[in-house]
Amino acid sequence: MFRRGRGKSKRDAAVEEQAEAAEQVPSQGPYDESEAPDSGVERLDLGSVRVPVPEGGQLQVEVDPSGPVRAVHLVTPVGRLTVSAFAAPRSGGLWAEVSNELADQLRKDGARVHTEQGDWGVELVADSPKAALRFVGVDGPRWLLRGVAAGPAESAKECARLLYGVLDDTVVVRGSEPMPVRTPLPIELPEAILRHIQQAQTQQTETPNGQV
Repeated sequence: MFRRGRGKSKRDAAVEEQAEAAEQVPSQGPYDESEAPDSGVERLDLGSVRVPVPEGGQLQVEVDPSGPVRAVHLVTPVGRLTVSAFAAPRSGGLWAEVSNELADQLRKDGARVHTEQGDWGVELVADSPKAALRFVGVDGPRWLLRGVAAGPAESAKECARLLYGVLDDTVVVRGSEPMPVRTPLPIELPEAILRHIQQAQTQQTETPNGQV
C-alpha cells in the first residue's frame, strides 16, 4: 500500500495562488484592460486608452470639425507624444503590415527612414524636414497600440525615452464589439476637458471677425 502524503497547508496554497496571479500579470505594458496591474499609476482616461501624463506634459486635442476627436497629444518640453489604439485581428501581427506601409509613405514625403529593434519589436525612425520621428507599435489582444514621438533632432533620444515610459504604463480598453481591422478606437475626453473645448469654440464663434 501507498501512504497518502500530507496535504498542502493553507500557507503553501496561498503562496501558490500569489505566484499564479503574478504570472498572469504581464511584467511590461501596455496592458489590456483585463490584465492591468493595480500599480497606483495615475492615468488620463480617454475612453479607449488610459495614459500616464509625463511630468510637465500638457494636453493638446485635435477635434474634427464634425465633432469627433481626431487625436490627443501630450506636449512635453522635449517633444510631442501621441498614443492611438486601433482594432486588430485576433491573430495579431498588424504592426508589421502597418509599419511597412508607414515607412513607404514617409519616404514618399521626403523623410529618411530606418528601423531599430526595441522592447516591443521593430520601431520606425524617420528624419523629416519638420521633426525627428519615432513610431512604436504594440500588438495586443484584438488591438494595436501605436505611439509616436515627434520633436527636434537634438532631443530625439529623450523624447523616445518618454514615449517608452508612457507606453509601458498605458492601458487599452478595446471593448467586446466587433470592428473592422484598423478602425481607430474612439477617444472620449474627460468631462472637464470637453467643457473647456466647447467653451473655447463658443467664444470663437461669438467673436466678430477682425476682433482680437
